[in-house]
Amino acid sequence: MADAANTVGAGGLNGPAVGEINAKTIKMAPKLAYRNLFHDRLSLVVTLVGIVFSLILVAVQCGLYLGSEQKIATVIDKTPADLWVVPYGTKSFDDPSLLSGREKYTVLSTPGVESVEEMVVSFASWKKPEGGKKAFILVGLDTARGGVQPWNIVEGSNAALGAPSAVAVDKSYLKDLGIDGLGAHAEINLQRVQVAALTQGIRSFTTLPYVFTSISNARKYVDAAPEQATYQLVKLAPGADIETVRNAIAERMPDNEVLTHTEFRDRSLNYWMFNTAAGAALIAGAALGVIVGVVIVAQTLYSSTKDHLNEFATLRALGASASYIHAVILIQAVLSALIGYVIGFTLTMLLINATKNSTLNIVMTPKLAFALFLLTLGMCIFAAISAIFKVTRIDPAGVFSR
Repeated sequence: MADAANTVGAGGLNGPAVGEINAKTIKMAPKLAYRNLFHDRLSLVVTLVGIVFSLILVAVQCGLYLGSEQKIATVIDKTPADLWVVPYGTKSFDDPSLLSGREKYTVLSTPGVESVEEMVVSFASWKKPEGGKKAFILVGLDTARGGVQPWNIVEGSNAALGAPSAVAVDKSYLKDLGIDGLGAHAEINLQRVQVAALTQGIRSFTTLPYVFTSISNARKYVDAAPEQATYQLVKLAPGADIETVRNAIAERMPDNEVLTHTEFRDRSLNYWMFNTAAGAALIAGAALGVIVGVVIVAQTLYSSTKDHLNEFATLRALGASASYIHAVILIQAVLSALIGYVIGFTLTMLLINATKNSTLNIVMTPKLAFALFLLTLGMCIFAAISAIFKVTRIDPAGVFSR
């Protein structure tokens, strides 16, 4: 504060040097803001703790939200289908029921359809080798005909899934399923199976493990007829109009629904994220992080400004403009935001890295990282407004009454 006061005093309050005084003092605003920020180390630490806590909380909540979307749509996104034929009333991919059967041939006979792939999805019971049961989501894929196959395989192979009783599970669910890895045996609905492949990072939103197998095995495990499936995955012929083909299929199968890839994906996301409490909880957590951060940072910046009211009053009495005082406070807020963001984002990435092999799926994208930076910056600037309001009401004459 003394540096700025001396600069102001050198030209006096009147005379032709006033413009020069303002230019000099404005240039000194970053220096003064830096000194104010680091003068009271305890106050700075409290401010940074508030920013870092808020950033981590918001980042984790938003990352969980993106991770949840990814998990909800993981199988859909890996399935190159133009249209999905689903049982009427299906709420999401993880809300399976079997079609009546023979829908594949009806779809194949529709003009504009190039191919149809079947998929069986069902809840089933996994009996652990050492005893106990675990519910899971069975996904039967038409791997024998070159259809969709499990991805991110780290042990075993897709070719091994063609064997009778062969299944693929994700490494993150080994403990839940009571097995130790490749080659382990268990039972699905009282039928013996063997783990022939292990994937990495295929998780479900419901926390129930995905278990992949061939469609023939899946039908056997859930006691479905040879022609039954849960979903029909339709690929259109080149040049076919998707709406025309969809309407034609819908007319032939009025008891089922025909959805585009995007529609089925959005339906699944909307059901879990907005029709259940899961999405609301994640959004509420992110909002809470912002509120906590703003309150802590605002309180700290306000207290810091209040502690320096006499110095600010002195500057005002010596001719410093209100814009200069405001600039000092705002620069303090920006510096706090930059430091807090670097620390908070680093800790967030360490947390994400520590949980990458668990069932907790936190996703960080460049867009989210940039949004978090803008949020941190805006949070600190908004918090500085309360301090600016206090300084605006300073009476410069008050400094002469001390």
